[in-house]
Parts: sequence; C-alpha cells; structure tokens
Amino acid sequence: MQYFAALQMGKKRVQKAREYLNKLSNDKAMPALALRDNKTNVWEPVGEENFYAFVNESSGFVLTDTSGFILALCDKNGISKAIVQGVSKEQRENFIKTFEEDKIPEYKGNVSLPV
Repeated sequence: MQYFAALQMGKKRVQKAREYLNKLSNDKAMPALALRDNKTNVWEPVGEENFYAFVNESSGFVLTDTSGFILALCDKNGISKAIVQGVSKEQRENFIKTFEEDKIPEYKGNVSLPV
C-alpha cells in the first residue's frame, strides 16, 4: 500500500478510536499511531479492530506522568490508536466494565505507544 493511502486509512481508524475513548473519558483522549511499525518499506495502517490495554511502570515503561495508568485502545498487534493518560485505579475499573459491556477484549501483550 502506498504511504499516503495507508496514512489516510490509519488516520480514520485513529479518529474512530479517539471518538470512542473521548465519550468514556470526558474528552481526554489523544490520538496515537496511524501506521504499523513493521521495520520494512511496506506501509500498513493500524488495524481496524479494537482492544484495550492499561499501561503502567510495571509494564516496562518509564512513565513521566506518575498519576496513574495510561489507557490505550489498540489493534490486535498492540499498536495504540488512542490513549488516555492519568487513569486512576477507580477509573480503570469503570473503564473495564464499559469495555466488557461493549464486548471490547483486553490486549495482553506489549503495547506500542507514541514516543
């Protein structure tokens, strides 16, 4: 796929993920990655499917925001499409209930976050 076409498709998927997280987080969601990093010259948009993941320092990341978790909505490969920073433990539990109601599965692998 050409870079521009992949980027446009990825941007649309990021926007949908961000809109969904904005509804849940009072407009605190930020866009993340529109393209998959596959270490080749082949351009691929981030996947269409949605999984959720919570990231904290125990996940191997050094977070500069120590006020809680990062919530990521990602594809099946763990490429984050939208994120919310500073999620408390209580908010985390509420998000999980909503994801379960909406049939969004948890992603249990390593999550790729924007740097």
